[in-house]
Amino acid sequence: MFPVRNAALLTLIILTALASSACGDKSKEAAESTAASAETKPAPAAAEKPAPKLTADELVKQGFKKLDFKALPKDFPEAMAIARKSQKWWPRRKAQKDGAVKGADPRENLKLRMNRGLLDEVFEGGSSFLLRWQLPEGNFRYMYDWMTGTWVEDDHQVRQAGSLWGLATCYRHKPTPELKKAIDRGLKFWFDRTIKGPGENTLTLKYPGAETIHSGSVALVALTIIEYLKTDKPMNRAYRDELSTKLDGYLAFLQWMQRKDGRFSKDFNHTTGKKRKRSSPYYDGETLLALCKAARQLDRKYLIPTIEKAARRTSEVYTIRAWKKDRDSNRTKGFYQWGSMAFAEYYQAQWKDYELYGDIALTLGWWMIHTHKTLTRNRNHAYAVEGLIAAWRIANMRGDIKAQNDLLYSIDKSLNKLSRWQIGGPLASKNKFLVANPTKDPMAQGGIMNARKPSGAPVKKDVSHQLRIDVTQHQMHAVTMALEHIYKK
Repeated sequence: MFPVRNAALLTLIILTALASSACGDKSKEAAESTAASAETKPAPAAAEKPAPKLTADELVKQGFKKLDFKALPKDFPEAMAIARKSQKWWPRRKAQKDGAVKGADPRENLKLRMNRGLLDEVFEGGSSFLLRWQLPEGNFRYMYDWMTGTWVEDDHQVRQAGSLWGLATCYRHKPTPELKKAIDRGLKFWFDRTIKGPGENTLTLKYPGAETIHSGSVALVALTIIEYLKTDKPMNRAYRDELSTKLDGYLAFLQWMQRKDGRFSKDFNHTTGKKRKRSSPYYDGETLLALCKAARQLDRKYLIPTIEKAARRTSEVYTIRAWKKDRDSNRTKGFYQWGSMAFAEYYQAQWKDYELYGDIALTLGWWMIHTHKTLTRNRNHAYAVEGLIAAWRIANMRGDIKAQNDLLYSIDKSLNKLSRWQIGGPLASKNKFLVANPTKDPMAQGGIMNARKPSGAPVKKDVSHQLRIDVTQHQMHAVTMALEHIYKK
């Protein structure tokens, strides 16, 4: 027998061996578990290599329709140069006259549908129509269904200001006593609603029933005054001074409405005394056009820093940035004609980087023809013609025959198409619907329909044969622009 102490020692040895065995089993289990876990987990993926950066030439070869706008350089002028180069003007060979001389003025080479005589008749009917739609107080009716003899009233401050501006463009083209009287009446409507603005030397407008005033409303009233002051007709000196004072106040307000990023606030709230943070592509364009015209045509050169800041920001936001999300962006469409007309003024004034803005206007012109496909639209697109003529002006100043050719084809075809929608117009006999539905209604004569025939859709949803003041207003401005800049006397 072992002594007691030896028995205790033996027990200790046995217990130690058992514990060691247990620990070994647990270590083995842990190791096996780790191995199993490693087998079920995917191996770490190899880091993806970034897509190779395309060169400018490679991006240009994609063509505008497939151009990857997200791959363009961050520098806006570089990106715009690539976008412009990726667009190819269409030669419109089927529209070329027999014996057309290569490189000659497209006005001589193309088989044009319109001429000064036709456009003069369209203008006479449309300008008379605008006069008849003015109310005694100076504002305008909105929409008329001439087939049922019913009015559709939808008052809107920007549309009201735009209608007066349309009259002013008619007056500048052909000043008559009737148009002058109408403009004076319209300006009184707005002057009676003019109040002190939020900033020093600013004037703004208080539209009936509205808590806010849109920057577009003020810009269009300013544009009315600019057209009026530039009309080659004598004007009472005191009245001219009043117009100039009001204009300066409105322009100061528009400058006050400029945001830090260069765009303009959508509207100003009279109650809070604050401008909204949001912008509108329409109002940005209208405001930029008013500032450009005032600076170039009325020598308000102090506006140039405001213009340069706005031109850079709006052109980037409503072109390259908008196209990253939608190649046929509605934001581009909203800015389109206003921005194009502003850039034509900018280009002619030769302000800083004016060639860049010439490229932008031409890029927008190509976009309107070939991306937005304005010639295929079933609704009135006179607004687009305004922008296309602005682009044509720049192409003409540059001597860019290829651009002039494609632009002129689209302008001429558009004016011919839309003139067929004028009730009582010189081309109304070309419209089967108007031939089948003659009218002597004086409120319809000279008006331009929004489509060539009824659409069958509810009035509030989609107007067609109904007459809208803004549709005729834009078409008359397009007609006067065409007569001034394109169709030779």
